[in-house]
Amino acid sequence: MNRKLIIRLGVAAAAVFVVAYAASPLLAARSLVQAAKAGDEKGLERQVDFPAFRASLKDELNARMMAEMRNDPRMADSGLSGLGMLLAPAIVGGAVDAFVTPQAISMMVQEGRSPKPALSVETEQEAKPDNDRVRQSWGYRDLDTFAVTLTRDDQPNEAVSLLMKRRNLFGWKLAAIDLGAPE
Repeated sequence: MNRKLIIRLGVAAAAVFVVAYAASPLLAARSLVQAAKAGDEKGLERQVDFPAFRASLKDELNARMMAEMRNDPRMADSGLSGLGMLLAPAIVGGAVDAFVTPQAISMMVQEGRSPKPALSVETEQEAKPDNDRVRQSWGYRDLDTFAVTLTRDDQPNEAVSLLMKRRNLFGWKLAAIDLGAPE
């Protein structure tokens, strides 16, 4: 009888561990979305790895810009396109470093689109997003990456995926973004 009790307790402990391990990104993603919708800057600062997120956004924007430059027939024939390809990463890098803030993450989650640096502060405050138009889907990409994919009803082909990375056994932080394939 004592041995059966120990086996049952071991199985129960293993089941609790597996459930906690699998559910931890759901709780972290839910907390991130709630903090973003509430505009909780301190909460977002705790849940976002800003250096990793900035690096990911730079990579995504540079890849998208390079693909657009290669696919644009006007750029392919231009001698200045090479210069543009050389300067673009520096320009994008500076803009991303200045723009990626808790407020920008909050706007991204609320609006379901990548940040637009051209928006002024007054425009952001005046434009109240219609949260019903943004759909969220959540899922694992791999054991250490969990995606919160935001899709707007009016732009179903332009999904933005916020990628949370595992930081320890049960801890998760927003560390990357996937803007989807360039058009």
